[in-house]
Amino acid sequence: MKSLPKIALLLFFVALLATPFVIKRYSQPERIEIDSGTAMNRYGFHFEEVAGRSGVNFRHISPKLDAKLDNIMPIIASMGAGVSVVDFDRDGWNDFYLTNSGEDSKNALYRNNRDGTFSDVASPMGVADVNKRETGVSMGAVWGDYDNDGFEDLFLYKWGRPELYHNDAGRGFSNATDGSGLPSWANVNTAIWFDYDRDGLLDLFVAGYFRDGLNLWRLENTVIMPESFEYAKNGGRKYLFHNLGSGKFEEVSKSMGIDSNRWALAAVAADLRGTGFPDLFVANDYGVSELYLNEKGKHFVDAGEKTGVGFAPKSGMSASVGDVLNQGKFGIYVSNISEPGILLQGNNLWMQNPGSIDLKFENQASNFGVEFGGWSWGAQFGDLNNDGNQDLFLTNGFVSADRGTSYWYDYSKITVGNNSIIGDAQNWAPMGGRSLAGFQTKKVWLNDGAGRFNDVAQIVGVVETFDGRAVAMADLWNRGVLDVIVANQNGPFLIYRSNVDPANNWIDFELEGSVSNRSAIGAQVRVFWMGQRQVQEISGGIGFSSQNQRRLHFGLGKAPNIEKVEIRWPSGKIQIIENPELNTVHRIRE
Repeated sequence: MKSLPKIALLLFFVALLATPFVIKRYSQPERIEIDSGTAMNRYGFHFEEVAGRSGVNFRHISPKLDAKLDNIMPIIASMGAGVSVVDFDRDGWNDFYLTNSGEDSKNALYRNNRDGTFSDVASPMGVADVNKRETGVSMGAVWGDYDNDGFEDLFLYKWGRPELYHNDAGRGFSNATDGSGLPSWANVNTAIWFDYDRDGLLDLFVAGYFRDGLNLWRLENTVIMPESFEYAKNGGRKYLFHNLGSGKFEEVSKSMGIDSNRWALAAVAADLRGTGFPDLFVANDYGVSELYLNEKGKHFVDAGEKTGVGFAPKSGMSASVGDVLNQGKFGIYVSNISEPGILLQGNNLWMQNPGSIDLKFENQASNFGVEFGGWSWGAQFGDLNNDGNQDLFLTNGFVSADRGTSYWYDYSKITVGNNSIIGDAQNWAPMGGRSLAGFQTKKVWLNDGAGRFNDVAQIVGVVETFDGRAVAMADLWNRGVLDVIVANQNGPFLIYRSNVDPANNWIDFELEGSVSNRSAIGAQVRVFWMGQRQVQEISGGIGFSSQNQRRLHFGLGKAPNIEKVEIRWPSGKIQIIENPELNTVHRIRE
């Protein structure tokens, strides 16, 4: 769900006076015939959508919540399609987990068959039948080796009872929720693994959307909506779980300086200042983003407004980081809403201000060409054509229902009401089968390396208009390229197999911690080549309801060699590799 700030309302009503409110732009766009040769020659890559022929025939289903919400059920039940990448059996090939949200629907764990196909093994592995009215339905999942036994464990977050599954050496999963210290019920929409105190054990950040304890299937009343479209603070709480070992976690959020009930939809952890400790960024709907600076693992300082990222309220949906200028510093991309002629909220690309002594960010989305992406959801950085620059894949679209119809007018009316009107779902006009920002074309923004991104989606083969949610990047066939998995709400999951110009070189790193957490989450790798440098950090969850592959992938263009690679482990140890071999995966243990 997204907010509509007051400044946008003026634009909306100006458009309303001038335009009949039957929005033809929602119709299916004319199909573009893809010339893969042209795409390869012009951009160095193109995509093929191969989910079906790879054995992945998975379709997301939304939940059916309390009937009191039927008037706006498509808005309320608009999330839950998630994707997270993992090599759960440690065979060197990426697998992935897909979340479903319909009551009694099944999640899927697709094992890589290493022959171009995948097989769903979620049921025999014990992680399929997890969506029940009594215990809630899935919103996403993240993987991390919380006990350092060498196998990635699964944290499943839900509207309901969050669940922790221990990976039993790749042979199956055991439910380890009881006695773990996790909450009995929380309406969670984002979670990430990270080792905030660098003690070698992965901790867990969990953030709610709807308020805690609210059972969306058994409502006492319909006063469940945000109190404001700009500064809502009546959402779910944020949890920080400190890993005590032996499968037990202690909730320490307030004592660590994290005390917020904003409507969180995405989070990402990364060392933004070079302190060696991961900072925490949270994208919130109906309000401002939050940036918690990590003070040596002992405390977090809420510095959102001070640093600039928490100044203007928007509709934060996705949060991802990337070194977009190859300067060895992370920018933060946050997706929001834009609708031509109605709402120009725009996405944010927070770039660090190099002239500031303290950490300061400026929104450079407009200058870089990545501001307007429709009703934006998941977004990920990654070098899609191996030219040495990190590109950006974004999915979008809210509710695609009847073509040629729009709920925008009724949606706008509720935004100008007072808190009591906004907060009660009964006051929202029935959708009645109408669309709201539906049938949108996706964005594949190529980074030219000089501070500008260009959208090439329809040329390189991304032409679908499903209601996209999560995006994850992974080398699914071990070819030295990034393929893309897209999760669609009430739609099929798609796999875009990448075909890249073989003249472009690459290098990958698969890290394993020893003193650090074994997943090496939080490890940074810097690659230096031909006067350039690029930094990437292993993430325990990034984007919207997403997690990329653990392996770090660097495109290098036509570079004939790399001068050096610097690995900074979460423990603080520095490892230098001189002149590493190109076009190979380097497996390195701390």
